[in-house]
Amino acid sequence: MRKIVLVAAAAAGALTLAACSEGTQDAADATAESAAADTEANMEAMEQNAEEATAEAEATLDEGMAEAGQEMQEAGAEVEAEAND
Repeated sequence: MRKIVLVAAAAAGALTLAACSEGTQDAADATAESAAADTEANMEAMEQNAEEATAEAEATLDEGMAEAGQEMQEAGAEVEAEAND
């Protein structure tokens, strides 16, 4: 996805630069590079946030499964104790 964004930005920059002065072209190049860098940084931040959210969800699921297993063992012990009485 980053490549598509970068290619689109480069293409847009190339079209606009065709009719501009050299100073304007340099400024447009800098802007396009800055936008590409910002886009890449935002994508990396989104990826990091997604990884953190996934890890948190996995930990919550593991904790819930452990609690459910413990509760099932306790319930089984109660049923067994009642059956023995």
